[in-house]
Amino acid sequence: MTKTTEKKRDVVILFAGDSGDGMQLTGSLFSNTSAEYGNDISTFPNFPAEIRAPQGTVAGVSGFKLQFASVDIFTAGDEVDVLVSMNAAALKANLSQLKRGGTIIANTSGFDKKNLRLAKYGDAESPLLDDSLEEYRVIEIDISKMTKEALVDSGLGAKEIERCKNMFVLGFLYWMYNRKLENTEVFIKNKFAKKQQIMDANIKALKAGYYFGDTNETFTSRYEVESASLPEGEYRSIMGNQATALGLIVAAKKAGLDLFYGSYPITPASDILHELARHKNYGVKTFQAEDEIAAVCASIGASFGGAFGVTASSGPGIALKAEAIGLAIMFELPLLVINVQRGGPSTGLPTKTEQSDLMQAIYGRNGEAPMVVIAPHSPSDCFDTIIEAARISIEHMVPVMFLSDGYIANGSEPWKFPSADDIAAIKPKWADSEKSMTDRGYLPYKRDEKLVREWAIPGMKELQHRIGGLEKDDETGNVSYDPENHEKMVKIRQQKVDIVADFVPEIEIEQGEDSGKLLVLGWGSTYGAIMTAVRELIAEGKPVSHAHIRYLNPFPKNLGDVLDRFDKVLIPEINDRQLVHIINSKFLKGALPLSKIQGMPITSKEIREKILETLNES
Repeated sequence: MTKTTEKKRDVVILFAGDSGDGMQLTGSLFSNTSAEYGNDISTFPNFPAEIRAPQGTVAGVSGFKLQFASVDIFTAGDEVDVLVSMNAAALKANLSQLKRGGTIIANTSGFDKKNLRLAKYGDAESPLLDDSLEEYRVIEIDISKMTKEALVDSGLGAKEIERCKNMFVLGFLYWMYNRKLENTEVFIKNKFAKKQQIMDANIKALKAGYYFGDTNETFTSRYEVESASLPEGEYRSIMGNQATALGLIVAAKKAGLDLFYGSYPITPASDILHELARHKNYGVKTFQAEDEIAAVCASIGASFGGAFGVTASSGPGIALKAEAIGLAIMFELPLLVINVQRGGPSTGLPTKTEQSDLMQAIYGRNGEAPMVVIAPHSPSDCFDTIIEAARISIEHMVPVMFLSDGYIANGSEPWKFPSADDIAAIKPKWADSEKSMTDRGYLPYKRDEKLVREWAIPGMKELQHRIGGLEKDDETGNVSYDPENHEKMVKIRQQKVDIVADFVPEIEIEQGEDSGKLLVLGWGSTYGAIMTAVRELIAEGKPVSHAHIRYLNPFPKNLGDVLDRFDKVLIPEINDRQLVHIINSKFLKGALPLSKIQGMPITSKEIREKILETLNES
């Protein structure tokens, strides 16, 4: 039997099944193996919104989407080449994402009458038996049955054997895409080092899936995706929350501070706490508080005591932290607030992505309480952006909000290890018992040219001062109810934020000409989809450019000039036109919206279509 190998430029795979089917692990292992092969990768895990949705239902489907390629990629892909459906519900939930002519790998055991009923196919015939899938290539494998047969002598119970079926399908895909098993075998051995039976069973199921593809005469074609031409260096696959945690550690070290991280568990921010808790050897102190308010107040207390205070949550938790964030603004202490955005309002869509907290980040506190806001654009960019957020917070003595989201936090991509020497030092402005004294004594709110006050912590000789949430007298920090002083202090706190624009880079055009008919302006996780769409259209000769905002408050100083160089500005967002409103109110530009509020990332196809529509209207 002759088997051919076809080279592919890029492939998008979506693993889908019940929450207990191990799709997240399967996708992660395939991604890690592809990274080892030198492919560029991008992933998008999609978790069920319900904690324990009934098995076999569409609500309980868990998915892991990944794109791996021999070229630069920026998203996990729009349309899917291969859909792995472990049951009928997984097929129903995700079939719309499969491109025409794409491949379905269907676990036939998951398409029995019970699963069809749970997936609400009603009395209809199985989609594997009717003609509804005729425009796709369908590979039917009784994965559950074959896993049981492979592990008949394993000594494991039926439920434990069933849990190994994800390794069978992973092995089959390793065969299909010409991947080796070694990296996954090492992972299994490490994970189940103290559970020999389970270790052996998973490795056996993995090999059984691989050999099934290799020996079955039905499958005559394999595919190969060559390594990408990435810049030279040492790489690892990294998720956004992991990159955020590592960046926090580096920032604290570069500032010579201990890192204190106070948080309350909330999806999708919790993994930052999990990651930081592993690194206590770097002077990291993690504190899981009893609630969101306690978490942020503990972090403010840590900053008052001379550590770098960081707290994290998602939109609902940020709402609870709002008063304490205002307290930090009044204190003028470093505080880094991480908001990993999810669908809202209220508890909303806990496991789904959204960019709907931008207005909350900029305006969502009582009184005049300005705050620096900064946003990463990809999982690996979280590392650099969180260090930049820390630099601003520490060197300018202001709270900063870091706006990530579920797509960035849970997604992954290759990350080139940086050199510690290439990361600039962060310089706190410490008070000094001798140099800080004046003929009026110690003035805790005396400022430099950046309007930054000194950082005086308890125990510093002769630097005792008042601190609290009541309005302060300029320089002395004493409580003041004087009307003119209040107005002065409000404007000073605003100026402190505005001055940050003098110390951040100007915005640059990412792709396209510096002026022209249309600028696509993005922020946060829309970066990859915009990059992909604009790159394609520029190659087709379309007059379109792309710029992306990292600094959302204050904006880069030249943003208005950049916008004025284009006839039209299009802003894609995963919210209801929040940045559009801010841009139009500040620059009177008349920017055009492209909003998507479905708990899913915006796609490059959607952006492409909107760009063409906008250009045709010119």
